[in-house]
Formats: sequence, structure tokens, C-alpha cells
Amino acid sequence: MDQSICPICHLAVLSLELERHANSHFEDEEFARDMELAHQIALAPPSPPFIVVKNDMARETNAQESPKSSISRSNGRTSDARESDINEKICFLIGLQIRASFYKVEAGLMALLRKCLESDSENSESILSGYVDHFQSIESEDVGWGCGWRNIQMLSSHLLMQRQDAREVLFGGARYVPDIVSLQRWLEIAWERGFDSLGSSHFNHKIYGKKNWIGTTECATLFRSFGLRARIVDFNSQDVKAKSSASGSRHGASGIKVYGPMDRYLCRGVSNIPKAIEHEKPSYSSVCAGNDSVTSTSSSSATMSLKGHQVLIDWVWNYFSDNKLTKFGNSRVIVSEKMPLYFQHDGHSRTIVGIQVKHQPKGTQCNLLILDPGHKTEALERSLKENAGWQKLIKRGVHTLKKPQYQLCYMDPGVANAEEMEQLKTLDSAHVEF
Repeated sequence: MDQSICPICHLAVLSLELERHANSHFEDEEFARDMELAHQIALAPPSPPFIVVKNDMARETNAQESPKSSISRSNGRTSDARESDINEKICFLIGLQIRASFYKVEAGLMALLRKCLESDSENSESILSGYVDHFQSIESEDVGWGCGWRNIQMLSSHLLMQRQDAREVLFGGARYVPDIVSLQRWLEIAWERGFDSLGSSHFNHKIYGKKNWIGTTECATLFRSFGLRARIVDFNSQDVKAKSSASGSRHGASGIKVYGPMDRYLCRGVSNIPKAIEHEKPSYSSVCAGNDSVTSTSSSSATMSLKGHQVLIDWVWNYFSDNKLTKFGNSRVIVSEKMPLYFQHDGHSRTIVGIQVKHQPKGTQCNLLILDPGHKTEALERSLKENAGWQKLIKRGVHTLKKPQYQLCYMDPGVANAEEMEQLKTLDSAHVEF
């Protein structure tokens, strides 16, 4: 049969196959370009993205146009091109992001926990978040560095299930929790759009494919980039504050002192915190602490002083109870509309899904209810179904809080408008002293 020489690779092929063979070279090239662009993705807009169509037709500069206006127009075109580039990356990411794989508890992990708490003690009362999926660290993927991403996935599972407004804006409206690699791309896009520029510089503006630890700042930045009102609260011991003041080593770029253990690049200010913490006597702190006197400082400093780590426990109780509450069963377990809390300390992060208080003859005992990415989901499910051993996996009393510094991330209701989005780009935090 007749053969012809391919003009591209110079191989001899059947004449009948020449056209298809030659075209295949261009298909491979196009595929390679698409893959390269996909690998450059970073992410996430505050709402499902749209592409702004630009007019590429060259326009002559008016002869009477001043140099200043010419420069302004040039800067505008640069800005438009950058915005278009970001939108293009977002669109690719929405199509290429991967759903995170996790062990699905068919009965619902929080439903199982609620049943165990109902039978736990007649003298107890618990408040729980609603739906939450547990995302465990996987040995072959992220053990030792991925806890922050796993907690973000847990918070996302709640938001996608419980909040319609969040479901519409998170991850381009994907309505599922993406894997860690996709989340890394979304965070890079948030940085590129100007969210937490100081924190971004710490990672050299790149996190995709890396095993860097992340913390509360990155959690807040990611969710803020979608328009969600993520807030940060620092809990800091007086001893650590004194040492930081003496050394003067922890200061942000603007000279504002930074108290948090992980967030040296966090620009401090006074953010909105749950109203209960501003009260002279928080709604339940006196019961948890076994102390009727709770002293607070000026609300302008967003700082409180209570005895030891109990202040963190009290804050968590006030957070979950300051909302619409739904009682179940024997009414000892209440479900709050509040989302779980991202819970950070030096070296690890976890997710607080609720809190329990037990009334005892010698006083009261409070336990944080925590999901740890380091635990196996199957083990959690088994212990809850059997109502045996789950306490060691989930309950954490005040005596277990031994770190001098902690951070929490929570979210106020609603989605920010365009003007507020600009404000959300600069992170701030409330400082609570103990």
C-alpha cells in the first residue's frame, strides 16, 4: 500500500492514515497545554465565577490625551488582564477539582454522638453542632502535616450541608468537599486576589503540592475568599504575653504586636466576637468555672482575664449557646445552628463540634467535644455505635489544655458584599487573655 512521510515527525505512514496521524500531533500538543494550564490553577471567588469578555481591539491614543491618563489606562488594562487570568484559572479549577474521599458514616457521626451523650449522664447537658463529616489524615497522603486541611474539610462538610448561602459560593458552587490538592489551589487564588498578603509571603505565595503546615490564618483566608465572614480569636496566657513584650520579637509589618503562636503575619485588630463574651457575666461561664465573679476588661481591647484555660471553655460554651437551639430526646442534648470551630495550638489542630457540662457534688466539669484528624473514622464509628471508649477519643476537659496559646476560627452568618470583601482581605483577631 502507498506510504507517505509525515511532515511533522518524518515517519512513514499509510497515505490513507496521513491526515489522522498528522492531526494527532496537534491534539497531543493541545492536551499538553491544557494540562500545563491546569497545573497552574489557584482558586476561589466569592461567588460562582464568570468570565469578563474583554475587547482586544487596539485603540489609538487621542493626540490630546495627557501622559497621566495614558498611564492610568495602561494600568487599567493590566488590572483587567490580571482579573481575566484569575477568572480563567478559577473556571479551570472548578472543572478539574476532585471530590475528597473519606469514610462515610451512614448513620451520621454527629447523630451517633448525640445518642451517646443522651445516655452519658443524667446530670449533664451538651450542645452540639449539626452535621459534620470526619476527615482523617491518611498515612500515604498527609500524615504529619495535613491536619489543618482536614479540619477545613470538616468545617466545609458542615457548611455545605447546613447553609444554603455557603453552598452557593463555596468552591465555585461544586456542592462537595474538594481534596487537599484542590484546596491548596483555592488558597493560592485567595492570595492572588489579595487576601492575607502578609501570610501569603510567608509561603512565597505558593502552597500547591507542598507539605507545609497551615493554621488558623489560612483557614480564615480560604473561607473569606468565598465571602464567608471567618473570624479569629487568640487565647494567650499572661506569662506568654509578658515574655513576648520583653523580647519584642513578635511584631507584624506595621509594628502591631502579634500574640498568636502560629500567625506572625496576622495583622491584629478588633474583630466581631460572640456577644456573650462581652458581658460582664457570660451566660454560662460562672457555672462552668464554679465561680460567680467574672471580670472583663474594656470591650475595645477585646481582652478578658479569667482563671487559667477555663476562659477558653467558657468562650466555647457561650459560642454554641448564643443561637437558636433544638432539643432532642431527653433534652440533655441540644443542637445549635452554629458551625464547628477550627481549634489550633502549637503543633496540631482539631475541630470542636460541641461542649458538655456535667453537674457534680463538688462542682461542674466541662468537656470540649472534639474530632481529631489523627483518629480513624472507622474507630470513631465503632466506639460510638457500641457506646464504649468514645469518651477518650472525643472528650477533652480543661485539664487537658496545657498549651500557653490557642486559636479558634469561627464564622459569622451571611455572605459578604463587594465592599465588605475588600475589608475581609486584611485579617484581624480578638485577643482573649487568661
